[in-house]
Amino acid sequence: MLTILKNMKKIIWAKITTQFEGMHKYPNAPEEVAFLRSDHRHILHVTVWIEQFHNERDVEFIMFKRFVEATIKDSQFPASASCETMSDFLAEKIIKMYANRKLKIEITEDGENGAFIEYND
Repeated sequence: MLTILKNMKKIIWAKITTQFEGMHKYPNAPEEVAFLRSDHRHILHVTVWIEQFHNERDVEFIMFKRFVEATIKDSQFPASASCETMSDFLAEKIIKMYANRKLKIEITEDGENGAFIEYND
């Protein structure tokens, strides 16, 4: 092994992306964007990074993506759920399945606005 590699701290992530169609509303939207109080459609883009512990994919990408997509499909988000609320829900499920790992989740509405949250086990 090269000496330079021996002294490195590795940060290895499995990163998956997916998307799903969702309807929601923002009941307390400010007057200027009052139209958000009604149900409206978004394509919600989800990116999840999960910590890996070695070079041989202890979290396999395809299996992890399938788990995340199944979790989203089985979820019953309330109509007023924000990107932050959806992220927290997803984080809870991932942490139960893949404990003691750092996790980052980004959920955006139509790839524009959204939330990016880091969860440290």
